[in-house]
Amino acid sequence: MSFEETPWDAIIYGMPTFEIDHSESDLEQAIRRPGHYTVRVDPLVDKRLLHAYGFYYCDTLIEPSCTSERFRFSDHPDFTAGPCYSVDELIGIGHGAFSHGRFHRDFNLDRDLADLRYDRWLENLQKEGKVLGLYRGEELCGFIGHSGGKLLLHALEESSRGKGYGKYFWSAACRKIFDQGEKEISSSISASNLAVLNLYASLGFRFGHATDIYHLLVK
Repeated sequence: MSFEETPWDAIIYGMPTFEIDHSESDLEQAIRRPGHYTVRVDPLVDKRLLHAYGFYYCDTLIEPSCTSERFRFSDHPDFTAGPCYSVDELIGIGHGAFSHGRFHRDFNLDRDLADLRYDRWLENLQKEGKVLGLYRGEELCGFIGHSGGKLLLHALEESSRGKGYGKYFWSAACRKIFDQGEKEISSSISASNLAVLNLYASLGFRFGHATDIYHLLVK
């Protein structure tokens, strides 16, 4: 049995939470134990067994990646990336920006708790010095949380979305990360988030490692 506890989520949702394999033995054990379960499978895997045990589809994740040589920079003097020390400002930007996330899309989970999950993640990244604020002039317009060359969490405030600013913000942030010695930058995004998908494509990222996400809530 391969049950991996996810204590971060357990604290937020107040119940046991696990990531498990899609073997029949794991699925059979899951339905006998209260908690919330996540299964990650290749999109081409036969899903009949998952459906038979009550698991439901939540999202498909894909991984964009790009080397410094392939990155199509769109530099602009008004758009910069740097430290942001106000956690409250960052959290304010993040609220409403993660509707494509699998925890927001899970109809069995409280969306307010899904927001809280991202708040706590962002707070931890900021404490570790792993958040770049995205600035237009002196105005904080967004953030990118990262660990090394992995972009973990990112958002733009509402008035900055849909205006073509993303390529300037991402160029400024990714240039900083490449300048720190990283050879490749990657992320993980929902295939349903077309705006971000198109942004990454415009910057020269390539896409791979598609993964379907299934959830189950056992009360």
